[in-house]
Amino acid sequence: MNTITIIGSINLDRTIRVKKMPKPGETMHTKEIFSAGGGKGANQAVAARRSGAKTNFIGAVGNDDAGQMMTDLLNQEEIDLTAVATLDNQATGQAYIIVDDQGENSIMIHAGANNVFTPDHVKEHVEIIQASDFLITQFESAMDSTIAAFTIARKAGVKTILNPAPALEEVPKELLEVTDMIIPNETETEILTGFTITDEASMKQAAEHLHQLGIEAVIITIGSKGAFYDVAGRSGIVPAFKVKAVDTTAAGDTFIGAMSSILTKDFSNLEEAIEYGNKASSLTVQRFGAQPSIPYKNELN
Repeated sequence: MNTITIIGSINLDRTIRVKKMPKPGETMHTKEIFSAGGGKGANQAVAARRSGAKTNFIGAVGNDDAGQMMTDLLNQEEIDLTAVATLDNQATGQAYIIVDDQGENSIMIHAGANNVFTPDHVKEHVEIIQASDFLITQFESAMDSTIAAFTIARKAGVKTILNPAPALEEVPKELLEVTDMIIPNETETEILTGFTITDEASMKQAAEHLHQLGIEAVIITIGSKGAFYDVAGRSGIVPAFKVKAVDTTAAGDTFIGAMSSILTKDFSNLEEAIEYGNKASSLTVQRFGAQPSIPYKNELN
């Protein structure tokens, strides 16, 4: 069983379902409104835990009702929250999500406490990182804290996985230098590398660019087509499972968390791990909400 540590975001998601996306200035009735656990980091942690990984979290919530709700939900998942700080005078991260009948979404995020916890907080929990197989992060929390965590992991021989989302125009060189695996989607890949993703050849070019930055393994997620991978001279596309999507929220997070739960540290079973992640995300998109939609290991088996 892998030990996974996530450093990143914990959000309370507030989801609104609509028939179609509103146009600027348009007022419409909603079909449903509900709250659920979310945040890319927390989603990835839940996905890893539900697939059997021992899972730790490094991050922060506010001293408010949303923070209490999120810590209760993550405790129910048996995720170790030793390194999650509760901060006074900070709001817990929240996301406002609109989902239409085609399953497409539009998301607005208030980072709150996610952007406030510090490198010193990370260093207080160095033992958690050192005892991990993989350390995973995204771009929904404080960058300096992420760099500190990845640097600790690299020195300890812990494999680091970067999900560069939401996309940044400039990713710090210090972070890329301590990244072992990177998992962008097509848009994020273009922003990172300058290569427009149109086919497998362009993905190969983009992967080579990322390898030249010192990153060992590259996975480019390509939505309903699956995922492209390039590592140690092996590359190809692992196709997605064909399903009818009703809500794509947390699909990418589910893929990453589930995949990391069975991935070997030498990446030798990467193709198998990607297929497992694809299977998990194919169930997620058939359900509404972020964390409520993430499947358990017994469903995948």
